[in-house]
Amino acid sequence: MNWRSMPPLSALRAFEAYASFGSLQKAGDALSVSHAAISQQIRNLETHLNVALLDRSGRQAQLTDDGLALAAELKRGFEAIGNEVQRLTTKDAERPLIVSTTPSFAANWLVPRLADFRAKHPQIDVVIDANPSISEFGPNGPDVAIRFGQGGWNGVEALLLVTTRRFAVAAPSFICDDCPTSPADLARFPLLQEVGTSESSLWLAKHGVCDAGQGGVTVLPGNLTLDAARMGQGITVTAGIWVQGDIESGRLVKLFEDDEDFGYYIVTRTGVQRASLKAFTKWLRAQV
Repeated sequence: MNWRSMPPLSALRAFEAYASFGSLQKAGDALSVSHAAISQQIRNLETHLNVALLDRSGRQAQLTDDGLALAAELKRGFEAIGNEVQRLTTKDAERPLIVSTTPSFAANWLVPRLADFRAKHPQIDVVIDANPSISEFGPNGPDVAIRFGQGGWNGVEALLLVTTRRFAVAAPSFICDDCPTSPADLARFPLLQEVGTSESSLWLAKHGVCDAGQGGVTVLPGNLTLDAARMGQGITVTAGIWVQGDIESGRLVKLFEDDEDFGYYIVTRTGVQRASLKAFTKWLRAQV
């Protein structure tokens, strides 16, 4: 197609609107411009084509044969464009929003707040994939992931949501008189770890607990890990925000703490986001 020979799109739109409504005023209202602007666009189109599209000899201008032919083709063309735009903008409307996150984050932060999102966006169906495994973004993957770390991941957009440090905690009844004095001491205690995540294992390795689990390791889903710790079944390393209330109430004792901040990040693939994802990420940010 020779784009340089094509008339301006604004002129074609103005002429098609006039042909459809039969009135300069109605065409202008449809395109949010004045009727004088529609008239000028049509004259510009006639000049560009060197063809009379309107017969202005009578009281009411009439489409010429050339004008009728062009109007019919423009109507078909604009309708085809409109149908395709509609298909593209609504193709994902019925697909649920898939949120991938760790069981701990889902149980302790997301699910308790989710009713607020449902109330504000009842038209958006949400699937919470509380799975510690990292899934690839794509047509069959999550729309957004909420992950623990320090950001800076390649190939994705990551926005900090909540800052926290990692705590090693246990129930007072579990520690009794045998309180560890250094992270290395944890190797001789029963440990509780969340399935599939690396937060606790990385923390233990960082503090030289390479032979963790001499006292046994129990691997549990995130929400059950803290329940087991509260019942005095072992020591766990977890995000401080999940256990702050337990520490303040005395249900758990903080044994050790990170010396640097980590956080939970909203992670999405780069590029255009569908409307439901924009609404969800905006809501997430508003929660903090």
